[in-house]
Amino acid sequence: MKLRTVALIIALIIIADQALKIWIKTSYPFGHVKDVLGQHWFQFYFIENEGMAWGWKFGGDWGKMILTLFRLAAVIFGTWYLGKNVRQIYSRGFIVCAALIYAGALGNLIDSMFYGIIFSKSDYYTVASLFPPGGGYAGFLHGKVVDMLYFPIIKSNYPSWFPFVGGKEFEFFSPIFNIADASISVGVITLLLFQRRFFSRHHKKESFPTVETSAEVSDKVQVF
Repeated sequence: MKLRTVALIIALIIIADQALKIWIKTSYPFGHVKDVLGQHWFQFYFIENEGMAWGWKFGGDWGKMILTLFRLAAVIFGTWYLGKNVRQIYSRGFIVCAALIYAGALGNLIDSMFYGIIFSKSDYYTVASLFPPGGGYAGFLHGKVVDMLYFPIIKSNYPSWFPFVGGKEFEFFSPIFNIADASISVGVITLLLFQRRFFSRHHKKESFPTVETSAEVSDKVQVF
């Protein structure tokens, strides 16, 4: 697979991811829920993630900065790793999966690095603006990751006889994520499912040329 094909895949994911995030953040207040195409099982639910996946966070501002720097280091390593693998004989599927993971990591890194600078704060009553005159809601490396994709396909309650959670609300699928998260998930899951196929290297078979000789072959010749 050519490097420009990998770059195109990454660029398309980044553009789609950032375009949707910017549109959501500049169109709706925090916490806004909107059905997509009139479907209750597919919604835009605008939230912001201050830390890792599932909203985990640690260490306040310092923890946020460390997490962003870790993401930056991972993207730098991923740039080198992708370039190396494209030049070597790895399967196309493995390279595509690596590109999906890389694009997702880069998409969320952009939020963490720059969104605090270029956006005003989002809250339940105010829609954020891009490049506000008074400056952004946070400094460099302290931006929040924008999430919006929500698929509440099933909403029900556990049976009353169910241990520990009987009668409580049940929802499938509850996570709220973005295109970058989806790209990472698809890449990782596909790698796990097809790892044997993807990690097998295509080695060129060694060929040994036949050497013709005029020497007489005889069983009288002793071979040591």
